[in-house]
Amino acid sequence: MFNSSPAARAVAALCFLLTIENAAAAEPLRVGMIPDAGATQVSVEQKAPLQKYLEQQMGMPVKLVIPTSYNATVEGLGNGSLDIAYFGGLTYVKAHERYGAVPLVQRDVDQQFQALFITRKATGIKSLADLKGKTFCFGDINSTSGHLFPYLAMKQAGISVDADLKSTRYTGSHAATAQAVAAGVCDAGSLDETVFKSMVADGKIPGESMRVFFTTPPFADYVWAARKDLSPALQEKFSAALLRLQPGRDDAILEILRGEHYVKADDAEYDDVRKVGKELGLL
Repeated sequence: MFNSSPAARAVAALCFLLTIENAAAAEPLRVGMIPDAGATQVSVEQKAPLQKYLEQQMGMPVKLVIPTSYNATVEGLGNGSLDIAYFGGLTYVKAHERYGAVPLVQRDVDQQFQALFITRKATGIKSLADLKGKTFCFGDINSTSGHLFPYLAMKQAGISVDADLKSTRYTGSHAATAQAVAAGVCDAGSLDETVFKSMVADGKIPGESMRVFFTTPPFADYVWAARKDLSPALQEKFSAALLRLQPGRDDAILEILRGEHYVKADDAEYDDVRKVGKELGLL
């Protein structure tokens, strides 16, 4: 019978541990982003510089994922298939209340974010009151700036989404809403202000023929959050990577993120989102 020496057994044990450590080190950090501008392969490819930056800063592989819907992003963090996710305010609140998602960082603009109501100038729509009898596009039903606060704005203006609008539809993303309104599929729509401005600047929709006819009061919106059992060290490392982004040095990354500066996020900032979500039956 073969009888290894204590030294041989120690070497074998060390090799086994190193193999386990190397396998763990090779496991990528799974980072998800809500499909606020669409869930396509092109969307993933356009964000490749962000993935590369995160890998350099984290010192480990990063797998960037854009789930098919806002809710799928919430569930991904809940079931552990995502380690960190980029949420809108409403989806963050859902992930926090259901699965204990930990807020990490947000763009400074996310602390005072606004949603836009847009139309084509040819429709003659100039106010919320003019929406009566018109067709309207929301984004995803779980979108803070594409549905939650625009719905609230119409309700406060005395517009019943069910009774006063001719019809409504959910496009699934801000970009899809902008394109639907520009193409005349909907008379008007609501969306993220940064997506609208970016699409106009890039020539993806004809800005000269579009009108912003209402802007919501500010609210807290997008935030990066971690699953509750992700190690504090990885949470801190990810946060530091975004906090150190600087205009003029990291413009390619900041353009993907549609921001300029990052700050630490606090769950209490989303109390108004919770309140409105519950009032409208979305939580």
